[in-house]
Amino acid sequence: MKKGLAIFKNILIWLIILSSVGMLIFTIVSLTTVNRHDRSLFGYRAFIVLSNSMQKTDFEAGDLVITKYVNPRTLQAGDIISFQSTNPESYGSVVTHKIREVQTDKRGNPAFVTYGTTNNVNDKNTVTASRVLGKYQFRLAGLGKFFQFLKTVPGYILCIFLPFLVLIILHGIAIVQNFRIYRAEQLAELRAEREQLEQEREASKKMMEELQSLREDLLAKQKSSSKEQ
Repeated sequence: MKKGLAIFKNILIWLIILSSVGMLIFTIVSLTTVNRHDRSLFGYRAFIVLSNSMQKTDFEAGDLVITKYVNPRTLQAGDIISFQSTNPESYGSVVTHKIREVQTDKRGNPAFVTYGTTNNVNDKNTVTASRVLGKYQFRLAGLGKFFQFLKTVPGYILCIFLPFLVLIILHGIAIVQNFRIYRAEQLAELRAEREQLEQEREASKKMMEELQSLREDLLAKQKSSSKEQ
């Protein structure tokens, strides 16, 4: 029973360690890469969907969309792209919309008329090639909400602080238990040594008594033989 509990405790501790470290790495990655248009991994970027403008066909608010950088000249009508918006109400934010039409700007570079499939209304400004961040690849449903939650104080406490706190407490309990076991072993060794010393004393006492008895017997025999003489 004790062995089973010890194995379960060790498994639990390792699970907490792995989950805590994994959550810490996950948080660092989310803070340094998600919604960062200036950073990518092998051309891939991740963006949190903030509105339901594409809910009708592809993804919704709270999803995490994965995009990959491509040459803007390869994009066609029907592709979904993430780009930095120049619309007044969302200027600078990342928007992921579908291309309705491919045009050409004054320099001969491609420009894109985009729209959200939910309301089917074109965005106010065309998207120039320099503002395209990537072509939509796939979504991770609802994961964006989790990333947003991680960035909050309750998210940090629940997903980072508490697991490490539990881990510290478990290690503290393990240290106390090991110290108690060590003290118990020390006391057991002291008791064993005392018992051994007591046994040695008893053996020495018994030997002395036997020697004393032998001595008295010898003295008695000597007296008896001297009287006979």
